[in-house]
Amino acid sequence: MKIRRLNIAAAMTALMFACQAGATEDAAAFKTLAKKKGCFNCHRMDKPVLGPSLEDIGRKYGKDAGAPDRLFKVIRNGSKGGVWGDAAMPRYAGLSDDEINLMVRYILSLK
Repeated sequence: MKIRRLNIAAAMTALMFACQAGATEDAAAFKTLAKKKGCFNCHRMDKPVLGPSLEDIGRKYGKDAGAPDRLFKVIRNGSKGGVWGDAAMPRYAGLSDDEINLMVRYILSLK
């Protein structure tokens, strides 16, 4: 019985470190991509600029099951404004689906 508990504890610890490593990789990849694509011209991590802060977006939509699809569409197609103010977000057709999914996953992880 002790061995089984130890195995479960070891597996949980390994999973926790794997999730943290994945989050770190996502953060680095996101920041590189966001700089390259100009996202930080309108967004900052912790304060609004022309658009909302990325942390505000994560807090607002982080628990919404439909948010990944919605944010994917906003990044891909742009928005008309009105949700976060009057500014519209331009469409980013130059991003691959994988790049957009990385962005959405990282933004929704922010709290």
